[in-house]
Amino acid sequence: SPEANILVDPNWANWLLVVRRLRHAGLAHHHLPNIDLVLITHAHFDHLNRRSLRQIASNQPIVVPAGVGDLVHGIGFEKVYEMKWWERLRFPGTAVTFVPAKHWGARKVTDLHRGYGGYVLDLGGPIVYHAGDSAYFDGFREIGRKLKPEISLLPIGAYQGPKFGENHMNPEEAFRAFQDLRSRFMVPMHFGTYQLSYEPLHEPPQRLMQAAMRAGRLADVRFLIEGMPTLF
Repeated sequence: SPEANILVDPNWANWLLVVRRLRHAGLAHHHLPNIDLVLITHAHFDHLNRRSLRQIASNQPIVVPAGVGDLVHGIGFEKVYEMKWWERLRFPGTAVTFVPAKHWGARKVTDLHRGYGGYVLDLGGPIVYHAGDSAYFDGFREIGRKLKPEISLLPIGAYQGPKFGENHMNPEEAFRAFQDLRSRFMVPMHFGTYQLSYEPLHEPPQRLMQAAMRAGRLADVRFLIEGMPTLF
């Protein structure tokens, strides 16, 4: 936004354990502007990459779900804020509300105490919602009713395989979430970078566009080009 540069779940890793990155990040970390705030949606390795966080930590605040703070202490952030669902924090240039998701937060097998969710950002212009990871659930209607996001970033990949659909949306479910939220624009995300499940890489955007065409809302779905600014 004009008031603040914010990163959500920054990750430049070429490997996630044994999973290789398939698409380059849009910007190298050293080409970024000064970052004012970092938000982490949950502790999974594709969303919380400690090496990437070290590369951009520069005495700015970082916000994480409750129970995740120990993973980011000592990296170089000015202060670590832990949030629970529906809590709201204010920072220069933005107000941040942490909202529910249908997912899970454990980084390993035993740390089930870690939280997870999404963020709604009031930047002084259009209200923006970043869902993190989530399966489809009725909470999207509640988020839309309470916070009225105009731009919603929703995950559309990692749904094909045993139990993947219990924690991730397929493209049609993501479009249904967009409708539940009553947002003006949908920005699809969480596809094509790491092969986390079994659907073909080209399938999520194709299925999403078909769902949007059936609803007469293809122009409201905005696929971003990595590294290219987009105005709404």
